[in-house]
Amino acid sequence: MDKVAVSAAEAVADVPDGASLAVGGFGLSGIPEVLIQALYDTGVTGLDVVSNNCGAGESGLAVLLAAGRISRVTGSYIGGNKEFARQYLGGEIELELIPQGTLAERLRAGGCGILAFYTPAGVGTQVADGGLPWRYDGNGGVAVASPAKEVREFDGVAYVLEHGLSTDFALVRAARGDRHGNLVFNKSARNFNPLAAMAGRITIAEVEELVEPGAIDPDHVHLPGIFVRRVVALSPGQAADKKIENLTVTPREVRV
Repeated sequence: MDKVAVSAAEAVADVPDGASLAVGGFGLSGIPEVLIQALYDTGVTGLDVVSNNCGAGESGLAVLLAAGRISRVTGSYIGGNKEFARQYLGGEIELELIPQGTLAERLRAGGCGILAFYTPAGVGTQVADGGLPWRYDGNGGVAVASPAKEVREFDGVAYVLEHGLSTDFALVRAARGDRHGNLVFNKSARNFNPLAAMAGRITIAEVEELVEPGAIDPDHVHLPGIFVRRVVALSPGQAADKKIENLTVTPREVRV
């Protein structure tokens, strides 16, 4: 099956208001920048986003966030995103903060059809006991707090029950992909991309290099095409446009 879409705009055209959306990337590494911009251009709003973080600066999901298109985020890291922090503390957006490893496993579990699992991460904290602020009221008070979760002991060790995550759509970015949707990710850009792709009922992948079926060695496939519904081939310019979140350079050695 040829899954290649004519354009990014066509690929995201059926994402409705209020849709849940898993998005790959970590900081600015491996973010589906082109698909996010195409989604922004549709005017869609009220999105329920599952992602490690919500973009940085003016890139990635920060485009949708700054426009007020996101109503809820499930993630692990606010980081240096001042607009995200402002909206959260001002009661404009709901945020479910969860441990990063738990987020990864919840996405994987959702993609594998595992409804729930037990983990020791968060036991003895508000992650398990409840009370984490999900939404503020805009005046410093908590409007919505996280509920308590089931905790059980196995072999004398306490574990908290976490539920798998699945979403209506998923947006990911890969280094290579074929027309059947088989994907290969490059180094650290792999991050949350395979997990987000597994969790989406309709997964859309933008690929820096589109190849024909059979060009990717099966042993080199990071994500099988069965998880991918649509593929968008990036132009050379789009593929090369990779922003750096924090540029750090070593001072040149001064010679005399």
